[in-house]
Amino acid sequence: MSTSDVLIIGSGAAGLTAAVNLADRFRVTVLAKGALDEGSTAWAQGGIAAVLEPGDTFDHHVEDTMVAGAGLNDRGMVEFVVERAPAAIARLQALGVPFAEEAGALHLTREGGHSHRRIVHVADATGWAVQEALQRAAEAHPNITLVPDQVAIDLATGRHEERYSGAGHVWGVYALDRRTGRVGVHTARATVLATGGAGRTYLFSTAPRGATGDGIAMAWRAGARVSNMEFMQFHPTCLYHLEVKNFLITEAVRGEGGRLLNPRTGSRFMPDLDPRAELAPRDVVARAIDAEIKRDGLDYVHLDISHQPADFVRAHFPTIHEKLLGLGIDMTREPIPVVPAQHYTCGGIVVDRDGRTDLPGLYAAGECTQSGLHGANRLASNSLLECFVFGEAAATHIAECWNELPPPPPIRAWDESRVADSDEEVVIKQNWTEIRRFMWNYVGIVRTTKRLQRAARRIQLLNEEVADYYGHFRVTPDLIELRNLLQTADLIVRSALHRHESRGLHYTLDWPETRPDAADTVLVP
Repeated sequence: MSTSDVLIIGSGAAGLTAAVNLADRFRVTVLAKGALDEGSTAWAQGGIAAVLEPGDTFDHHVEDTMVAGAGLNDRGMVEFVVERAPAAIARLQALGVPFAEEAGALHLTREGGHSHRRIVHVADATGWAVQEALQRAAEAHPNITLVPDQVAIDLATGRHEERYSGAGHVWGVYALDRRTGRVGVHTARATVLATGGAGRTYLFSTAPRGATGDGIAMAWRAGARVSNMEFMQFHPTCLYHLEVKNFLITEAVRGEGGRLLNPRTGSRFMPDLDPRAELAPRDVVARAIDAEIKRDGLDYVHLDISHQPADFVRAHFPTIHEKLLGLGIDMTREPIPVVPAQHYTCGGIVVDRDGRTDLPGLYAAGECTQSGLHGANRLASNSLLECFVFGEAAATHIAECWNELPPPPPIRAWDESRVADSDEEVVIKQNWTEIRRFMWNYVGIVRTTKRLQRAARRIQLLNEEVADYYGHFRVTPDLIELRNLLQTADLIVRSALHRHESRGLHYTLDWPETRPDAADTVLVP
């Protein structure tokens, strides 16, 4: 058992931002599921959106975010985040993030859905540079303890107190230590969930392997509301390659002139579908590619930027260029085969602008949350921005209300006296594969009520199997993730069945119209 002032679960942009902002006053423990840099932050290629160009305004950024979010965003929350973006960039520069510059100013690129150039970036590997800088700052701070290889199982709440309480207060988390195979309890006055999204619920995803919806599932089981889980963003352009499953081709390739072509005819198809062509929001582009693939029986479409000068392409996209060359594709001379893939979880744990959840003592930040920023579809490069703003907001609120946060009471140790070691690991693998396949086929880019009902029936059966398995065998990392994947899949399907319209990322053939009134889907445990 370990005790600290503040416990943070997740070591990406949101978690480390919160840690760095708290550490001058408090002892902070950060738990990472695997290595410290294995989360989604390190994978982010594009950049961070902020109003920095002359002629651009906060109102423009707010409006672009609202348009992409199909009117479901909370305008006050969008303004709150957008107005804090320039300061967030300045703080990252102070931490040593080497953003690209041009003529002495930050180089800004443009991405789909943005009316101005406002994406600050580090070539095409922004996330990696941000992760490195935040991690360096955290490792250097004596008040921050970074603990890798901790697989969170469940939040420790009043139900786990030695003197049982039904108050729903969160006191920390039970986590499996991968190195010892033992489950320990980590307690604190305040707990921050920064666990990322749920991309691995799907067969094709740009998310890292650990994106199994852990924080969302744990918060739900502990009694927090979850909202808008039907809005799963599919990135239009993931590399189609038999060996490399989740390599993202950043939106900025289209921002710098990349064109989408039908590989059979060689013709562009986006200009006929949307006046913004390749720079339309991601849901529009993903559906267009999906339709092109299904209509012509294709495996992929082409993304072509070879008409731009080779030096320009290499300078803007060095990481992608090098990676593709290693796979035998020269993007300066030939098109890149791409398919849509799950990319971002727009729904999640309900939070306010201080990052507070419904449960006392529990905060959340980043992709595991639903704050009202993204609405029905996330605008490109607003995601890293959300991590910095809410990581800091949660830290600020914890510091301001510290005296109101009681110290944790004695918590019961993890009990595994009635379980045995698993004798059927194959069951976990089978169930994992099954979930990801039916979620892709039934709860993908285009949906129908019948497909969603089929998914719901399979989830019901799997719930019984997994609950039985979980009750009889010692926990393993794979079993913990499977349980969370299934819980997340259930929340996605329930939310999708509840929404009787098509809006943003949720497109259903049975309800193709968008209702005049925009309402969140809020699930209550």
